Amino acid sequence: MNIIDILNQIEKIYPNPVTELYYETPFQLLIAVVLSAQTTDKQVNKVTKNQGLFQKLKSPQDVIDMGYEALKENIKTIGLYKSKAKNIYNLSKQIISIKDVSSNEERYLFDRFGYIIPDSLNEITKLDGVGEKTGKVVLSVLYNKPVVPVDTHVHRVLNRLGIVCTKTELQTSAQIEKIIPDDLKNKAHHLLILFGRYFCKSKNPKCYKCVFKEFCKYYNLKK
Repeated sequence: MNIIDILNQIEKIYPNPVTELYYETPFQLLIAVVLSAQTTDKQVNKVTKNQGLFQKLKSPQDVIDMGYEALKENIKTIGLYKSKAKNIYNLSKQIISIKDVSSNEERYLFDRFGYIIPDSLNEITKLDGVGEKTGKVVLSVLYNKPVVPVDTHVHRVLNRLGIVCTKTELQTSAQIEKIIPDDLKNKAHHLLILFGRYFCKSKNPKCYKCVFKEFCKYYNLKK
């Protein structure tokens, strides 16, 4: 079964997939993704939505006004909160300093919100705390760029199903970008994450009812 057939099957389980991270502004999306590194979306949403962090932080200037120490206190229940607070504070200053608009998408953000979030992987990964995976998530969700962010869930699913044979998420990312057609990459990102998060889990995956088990490397090795 090829990757397109696999995605079609997963879509039957998770139709109309979207990010599970809560956000209302483009800047909040960026912050939510930064916070989600090595942390569940559920825990991030608890802080940003349920505990009201995003009522206080809607723009980079709001972060500067809050200050590093207060930000750190507000996110202390999230893993790696000290380094994440530092990165968020620093990237907020970086975003405020960006004045050059290079695309219609960036112009729209600047005109509506007064700031720019870079719309290329090369530029967005210059922000503190934004690596390839984080950058690709933002580019996919915010700008609909044809990229496939690879986290631990995507990496696990693609290796178990034999689509790739890689040791790291970066290696998986490099391969899968060449395999999945551009017009499916945005959808593939969400489908693979949801499938890995709730179905093909690291522990206790639902192999007993998986349509892929006949050719799944993981299932056939454990039989």
